[in-house]
Amino acid sequence: MTYVGDTVSPTLKGTTVFLALLEIRAARGRFLLMGSVVMLVAALVGIVSGFTTGLGNDTVSALRALPASHVSFSSDAESDQFDRSLVDRKAVGSWQQEDGVEEAAPLGVSITRGTTDRGVDVDLAAFGLEPGSFLAPESTDGRPVGTSQNGVVVSQQLVDEGVRIGDTITIDRLGVELPVDGVAGPDSYGHVPAAYVPLETWQQVRFTTPGTDPDSRPVDQFSGVALKASDGEDADFAAADERHGARTLPREKVLEAAPGYSGERVTMTSIQVFLFLIAPLVVGAFFAVWTVQRGPELALLRAMGASRAKLLSHSVLQAATVVVCGTAAGGLVALGVGALVGGAVPFSLPASSLGTTLLAVAVVGLAGTALTLRRVTAPDPLTMLGANR
Repeated sequence: MTYVGDTVSPTLKGTTVFLALLEIRAARGRFLLMGSVVMLVAALVGIVSGFTTGLGNDTVSALRALPASHVSFSSDAESDQFDRSLVDRKAVGSWQQEDGVEEAAPLGVSITRGTTDRGVDVDLAAFGLEPGSFLAPESTDGRPVGTSQNGVVVSQQLVDEGVRIGDTITIDRLGVELPVDGVAGPDSYGHVPAAYVPLETWQQVRFTTPGTDPDSRPVDQFSGVALKASDGEDADFAAADERHGARTLPREKVLEAAPGYSGERVTMTSIQVFLFLIAPLVVGAFFAVWTVQRGPELALLRAMGASRAKLLSHSVLQAATVVVCGTAAGGLVALGVGALVGGAVPFSLPASSLGTTLLAVAVVGLAGTALTLRRVTAPDPLTMLGANR
């Protein structure tokens, strides 16, 4: 058969898919090895994504659950605002008079530790709020916050640790007693289960020191003022901050005030970025070596009349098969790991997050094969026709 340039031989028409798949079958060991590497990379990216989402939820889910659009802190608190900021009642009244602000309510957040009357030791993130305010959570079981004196609503996570409605949590070293009135959602703050307490009770927990008279009135201050912007009306928070000497953050920025949230996200995101950089290099290196080894076969196909486009589609189909199958298998491995770890560690991998992650892995993996495309179309058909003799 003579070389016919870029004219495709009749015997080659429509055979690209079959040739690509037959070649994968013939060299299944190599392709299986490459697919396994892609699977491991995809699984690792999926697992890291699950830990990133899980750790984020475990750090700020209680803040996300607050029905507030902004939180106003004291102006001197530039980081870790819930620990460093203190505001008073005057700030609440000032914000209630601002145009564009529908609701304003005091909010206190701190982490403490206590023991139930049944001997269960618990850590809890105490969210101090006024009973009946727009911040008060709805109880999924039991009664609302403040139904009884110092009555609290606890997170479902505390229930999982052994806390029950009707128990009384005594704060360590302070002796403040918190009757458990109800249960809310599975929210947490700083990897600690949330407990919603009346504001005055929170002030006792936050400002009372061991040995202080438990009947003394605590300082009437709190971490910040939770704000709910009016629908369809823009509030000038920057100008209001100037007037009130405050520092107001939108909900997205408020999350960064949680301890460790920003650092955890930077760490986990950096790992994901490096994995996305590794994936195209690994896939590209494999197909570069594979293309070099297939040089004579590619030249033969060119001598038989296969066009460069045919050879290109042939290689792209092989790469897509390996990358897509490997990525899908990696996704199943990530889901399996998530099911295996269960509630032992913070892990969350919703379908939308998994789909986006796997799509990104497949795209960068296929991008790595672009490094080999020039070699695929470069083989000279004269090599197989004896021009080198």
